[in-house]
Amino acid sequence: MLPQTLSAPTAPPDTAGLASGGPAARAVSLGAPGWQDNPPILEAALSTLPGRDAGVQALLDWSAAIGIELPRPGFGDTALVWELLASVAAVDLAAARTLEPHLDALAILEQAGIVDIASTFSGIGATDESTWGVFAAEGPGVRVTAVATPDGWQLDGVKPWCSLASRLSHALVTAHTENGRRLFAVALRHDGVTASDGPWVSRGLPDIVSAPVTFDGVPAVPVGDDGWYLQRPGFAWGGIGVAACWWGGTVGLARTLYAASEAREPDQIGLAHLGAVDVAVDTARAALADASAVVDGAAEPSQRPSVIAKRVRSIVAAAAETTLAHVAHALGPLPLVADEAHASRVADLQIYLRQHHAERDDAALGRALLEAGGAPW
Repeated sequence: MLPQTLSAPTAPPDTAGLASGGPAARAVSLGAPGWQDNPPILEAALSTLPGRDAGVQALLDWSAAIGIELPRPGFGDTALVWELLASVAAVDLAAARTLEPHLDALAILEQAGIVDIASTFSGIGATDESTWGVFAAEGPGVRVTAVATPDGWQLDGVKPWCSLASRLSHALVTAHTENGRRLFAVALRHDGVTASDGPWVSRGLPDIVSAPVTFDGVPAVPVGDDGWYLQRPGFAWGGIGVAACWWGGTVGLARTLYAASEAREPDQIGLAHLGAVDVAVDTARAALADASAVVDGAAEPSQRPSVIAKRVRSIVAAAAETTLAHVAHALGPLPLVADEAHASRVADLQIYLRQHHAERDDAALGRALLEAGGAPW
């Protein structure tokens, strides 16, 4: 028989509502000025969110529909965008992991001044209903190059870590030109695109496959000039959107712990776990709320965008890992082996968090602080 901790409930906490969009599937607030309970876009997103068993295609179709209605970060409603990502992640991290890159791609296109997607990308068949990914990772021994031909640009090479490449219709892909790295839009259903199905043995986010893609003479449309993708302020803000998903997953775990604490009165140790989780969750919330005000120009930035983004991502990642530890200690093994929604959320969050490179990202933050000059505290 599996042991239980003193603060664990006698039965697994009922988290079925979280997975199915029931009463527990409520919006998450950053507490930013102007926020109202359940704004229409949040209500619509949560009420139409496909169930956990609906499959990837249902999540992609839902993401495309939500993306049409949602504002973009940096245009006055950044907090709302991040609240949506967090609200979805609190229910289902796989849904958030599907939605976030699609919204990021749409934001990138808008930052590039591309409003009419169908007209701009008629040559690659993109429309408002297209589903997008952003493939910008680099890896040892692999490289994608872009070459200008009489008929336009084309991509060749291998790009690692391309999430859902076999399921998406289009992607924004970084490639090397003679003058540096440049962003291109491509159709992933072109015959020259080969999306690998692995290796992908992940127990977290098992259906959100991230694997290499090979490009062989694939037509591509430039988005911005050489270097624009990495140099724009929106590059940093996109990274915080990922952190909003981490935070939402963290909130989902915190809700489970709170429900378990209500179901069975916790002892002193259980109360300490609950208090520590509250501090972690609210610390991350405050960091995201402050950053959203900076992105929208409502607050003066204390640092350059790259520093702010690195700091916020590290704060949220630390809060998530702290919460994972406290929830595990408080609830013991039972919900991990008997509660499908909880076990999936834990595994999903653990793998999603690895987009933060732990001490290496902290080192990158330290370097960015020194390069900025002047102690920020």
